[in-house]
Amino acid sequence: MHAITIPEPGGPEALVWAEVPDPVPGEGEVLVEVVASAVNRADLLQRRGHYPPPPGASPYPGLECSGRIAALGPGVSGWSVGDEVCALLAGGGYAEKVAVPAGQLLPVPDGVDLVTAAALPEVVCTVWSNVFMIAHLRPGETLLVHGGASGIGTMAIQLAKAIGARVAVTAGGPEKLAACRELGADILIDYRAQDFVEEVRGATDGAGADVILDIMGAKYLDRNVSALAVNGRLVIIGLQGGTRAELNLGALLAKNCAVTGTGLRRRPLSEKAAIVAAVREHVWPLIGGGRVRPIVHGTFPLRDAGAAQAVLEESGHVGKVLLTADR
Repeated sequence: MHAITIPEPGGPEALVWAEVPDPVPGEGEVLVEVVASAVNRADLLQRRGHYPPPPGASPYPGLECSGRIAALGPGVSGWSVGDEVCALLAGGGYAEKVAVPAGQLLPVPDGVDLVTAAALPEVVCTVWSNVFMIAHLRPGETLLVHGGASGIGTMAIQLAKAIGARVAVTAGGPEKLAACRELGADILIDYRAQDFVEEVRGATDGAGADVILDIMGAKYLDRNVSALAVNGRLVIIGLQGGTRAELNLGALLAKNCAVTGTGLRRRPLSEKAAIVAAVREHVWPLIGGGRVRPIVHGTFPLRDAGAAQAVLEESGHVGKVLLTADR
C-alpha cells in the first residue's frame, strides 16, 4: 500500500507519499481500506517530531478514518467484510489501509456519506468524553469553548446545544464567529479584540462558565479559572499556548472548581472502546436525526497531506479538513 511517511521531522514538505508494507490485523482487530481521513493538530505535532505515536501504534499520522472493512482478525465478531465504518485511531489514518481495534469502530451514521464520516470519530470522541463523561455538562449550564470554529469547537457547540446547555465561544474574527452563531452558539467572543473573562461574566450575570473546554493550556490557565463559575470544571485538551503556568490555588478552592487535563491517543484500548460505545449510544442518534452534523472546511487528496496541514497551520478554516484516498 501507500502511506504518508515522515522520514525526518519538519514542515509540510516533510510528509512523503511512499510505498510501505500492508498492515495485518491482529487479535481483535479489523483491516480497514481507507476512503478518507482527517487532519488534526496532533498530526502537525507528530510531523514536527513532538508527538510520537504510542508503542505498538502505526508510525504514520492520522487519528481517524472512514472506509470499508477488508479483513477480520482473529476473535472479531459483530462486523463483516464490506461494512462501511469510521474509526478512532492511535495512528495510521494517512494510509490506504489501517488495522483498527474492533472496539474503536463505528458504523457510518444515517445521513452521512462515507467520506464525510471521516470528520467524526476524533472530534466526537474528544468532545463527548471530556465535556460529558468527565465534566458532566448538564442542561441549563454554560459551556465556554475556546476555538469554537475548529473541528472540536463546531462539534462541541452542537452537542452542548442538543442537550440544552448555553454555549459561549472564542474565535478569531467575525467570519468564524458567524459560523459559530449558525451552529447555535449564544455568546460570541472575538479573542483578538475582547477579554473572554469579562464577556463570559457579563453574559452570565457574573456567574461565569460551568464548564470550559480549553485548547490553549498555560496561556489561558489563570484566566480560565477566573472565568469559571462556582463548582465549575475546566478541561484542558490542548497546549497551543504552552505547557507551564502558575495557578492560584486559592482562587480554585474559593470556587470549589476542578481542573482536568486529558488526552485520547494514549488511553488504554478498554477506555477508548468505552468512549466509542458511549458515542454510538448517545451521539449517533443525534447525527442520524439531523440535530448534529459534521462540519467540513474542505478536502484534499491523501498524497497532498502537506497542503491540507498547511490549512490548519494558517488557522483560516472552519470545521474539519479531510483527506481522500485515490481509488
